[in-house]
Amino acid sequence: MTTLAPTRTLNDGHDIPALGFGTYPLRGEEGVAAIVSAIDTGYRSLDTAFNYDNEGAVGEAIRRSGIARDELFVTSKLPGRYHGRTEAAEAVRESIWRLGLEQLDLYLIHWPNPSVDKYVEAWEALVQAREEGLVRSIGVSNFTRSQLERIVAATGVTPAVNQIELHPYFPQVEQRAVNAELGIVTEAWSPLGKRNAAYGQESVLAAAEAHGVTPAQVILRWHVQLGSVPIPKSGTPARQAENLDVFGFELSDAEVAAITALGQADGRLFGGDPDTHEEP
Repeated sequence: MTTLAPTRTLNDGHDIPALGFGTYPLRGEEGVAAIVSAIDTGYRSLDTAFNYDNEGAVGEAIRRSGIARDELFVTSKLPGRYHGRTEAAEAVRESIWRLGLEQLDLYLIHWPNPSVDKYVEAWEALVQAREEGLVRSIGVSNFTRSQLERIVAATGVTPAVNQIELHPYFPQVEQRAVNAELGIVTEAWSPLGKRNAAYGQESVLAAAEAHGVTPAQVILRWHVQLGSVPIPKSGTPARQAENLDVFGFELSDAEVAAITALGQADGRLFGGDPDTHEEP
C-alpha cells in the first residue's frame, strides 16, 4: 500500500501535504516519467513554476498517473516579468492552461523583485484569482518580513505559504519565526542543500545511525519537526521513495538543535537576498 505524507492546514483552511515533490528541472518525456514515478511512490504535492518551463510535463504526468485530481496538490509560481496586475492575472490563466487543469491548489509570487516594485500589484492579482476560483490558496516565495507586511496591509490577505531556501546550512531561524508569527506556513526549496548537502556532518551522521535511516532522511525529518514543508526533488524512483519515508521516526530535540546549529557554524553564504535578487 502506498504511504502518503500527512497534511498541514493552511491559514485559509485548506490542507497541504507535509512533504512535496520539486519538479525543476524535469522536462520532456523523461521528466514526465520521473513525475509519474513520484506520484506512484506516494507524492501528492507537486511544485512547479512558470519559469521552470515544465508545467506541461507536470500536467501530462498528472493525466498519465491515473490519480484523481482532487487527491493532488499542485503549485505553480508567477514570474517576475508579469508582476503588473493585468499581466499577473493573465499568467495565472496561462499556468492553468499549460498544466491542463481547471484550478491550481496554490499559486505563489516567485520572487518579490523589489527594484521593479510591483509585487503588491501581483499580490492583488492573486487575491482576485482566488476570488474567481482559479486558485484555492495563494502565497509568496522569498519574501521578507517587510514585504509580507506590505502586501497584507495593502489587501488584508495574508499569504498561506512563504516558500524560502531552507536547509541545515541556512536554517532561516528569523524568517521562519516571522512566518509563524503571521500564521504563514514555511515551505523549503532546496531542502537538502543543493550541492552542499550536510550529509557528512557529525550531527547528521549520528542521527542517521541512531534511527537507522539515511542522512537525507534525517535532514528531511528535521524540516518536518521545524514545521517546514520540504519539497525535495529527484528523478530516481529509489531516492523518491527514500525522501518520502520520513514519517516513521522522530528526532530528539537535541538532534534537531544540533542540525540547526550547522547554519551558525558554517561560514559559507547561502540564499538569494529578496531585497536585491531579481527573477525574470
